[in-house]
Amino acid sequence: MSTFQAPKGTYDLIPPRSAKFLAVREAISAPLKNSGYGYIETPGFEDVALFSRGVGESTDIVSKEMYAFETKGGDKLALRPEGTASVLRAALEANLHKAGNLPVKLWYSGSYYRYEKPQAGRYRHFSQVGAEAIGTEDPALDAELIILADQAYRSLGLSEFRILLNSLGDKECRPVYREALQTFLRDLDLDEETRRRIEINPLRVLDDKRTDVQKQLMGAPMLRDFLCDGCKAYHEEVRELLTAAGVVYEDDEKLVRGLDYYTRTTFEFVHDGLGSQSAVGGGGRYDGLSEMIGGPSLPSVGWALGVDRTVLALEAEGIELGIPATTSVYAVPLGEEARRVLFGLVTELRKAGVATDFAFGGRGLKGAMKNANRSGARYTIVAGERDLADGAVQLKDMESGNQEAVALDALVDTVRARLA
Repeated sequence: MSTFQAPKGTYDLIPPRSAKFLAVREAISAPLKNSGYGYIETPGFEDVALFSRGVGESTDIVSKEMYAFETKGGDKLALRPEGTASVLRAALEANLHKAGNLPVKLWYSGSYYRYEKPQAGRYRHFSQVGAEAIGTEDPALDAELIILADQAYRSLGLSEFRILLNSLGDKECRPVYREALQTFLRDLDLDEETRRRIEINPLRVLDDKRTDVQKQLMGAPMLRDFLCDGCKAYHEEVRELLTAAGVVYEDDEKLVRGLDYYTRTTFEFVHDGLGSQSAVGGGGRYDGLSEMIGGPSLPSVGWALGVDRTVLALEAEGIELGIPATTSVYAVPLGEEARRVLFGLVTELRKAGVATDFAFGGRGLKGAMKNANRSGARYTIVAGERDLADGAVQLKDMESGNQEAVALDALVDTVRARLA
């Protein structure tokens, strides 16, 4: 037993389960790569003000969950709790929006950190794949991102997820709604912290999960009744484009999500097989975020999908991804000369693109063959002094058990042909 353990609320990804996480990341990113999105990677920590301004000081993420610290040099930094603000900061810093090709389409994958109460599906360190389309206001762009996320989930075989959709209005109509909602909320029996939130961002109160709060919210004014004509038309076009693409969604008038920067389109992917932590991903339009962090006006939209929760959703539906074995061929030498020759053959096979492993440590035949079985290899190469004297090795099919001699100089081509 090690002296140290992973910090509370975190996890280690180890084989074979780690292969499932890699497969999920690949499946989520595949439609993005096919749709003009380029990969971006940002630091694991940023200026704390980037998140307090962008994500919002009234959010639980900033006020309660963010890992913030001061460096020896006096810099105030925070481990990134989400990806959008960091990606937008990087795009602005690199002047990607000035290259003349808008929207700037980016995707990313990485770890994020929030100080939360650990439970199934909620971790203090978690993994996401995200996508951002920066610099263009177009309902088709909102629809594209939702369609790509839906495509990614369906490519994994998931079917029991739902897409919730709403509009949060814009700077023209949301202030009117905000005032009406504040008037309603001020008359409710709420704790001091929630009352403070009413004055900072009343929409966040609608996202309160406590049963006693939700009961009091019955009869609260609905944003749909306050949307301006522009927002109504925009939202209707998003809905029409999704329907035309065959993407099924549910209108959810209470969906606000937990970040302050969202405007107009907002959406969430939920999976009912995950219990209370049912959200597997989500996103929306954030037309004012660039200005919040000191940039020009750059209307944008994006999403982030949780890799951890997507894996849990796959397990909830009993879906096996059919991940191939990491090893196709396993080499077992019998004796020092065979060890030298087979090690060279292993290198040749790897250069030829064949996933090959080697029986390290000088084990006997029985122990080495056990390792070959555990590796999942389709073929095992065995060679001793007699085989080498004949200029051959023994190639064993681990499924059928058949074994045959193959000439050394024909081995690579033979193995490649069999595996094809």
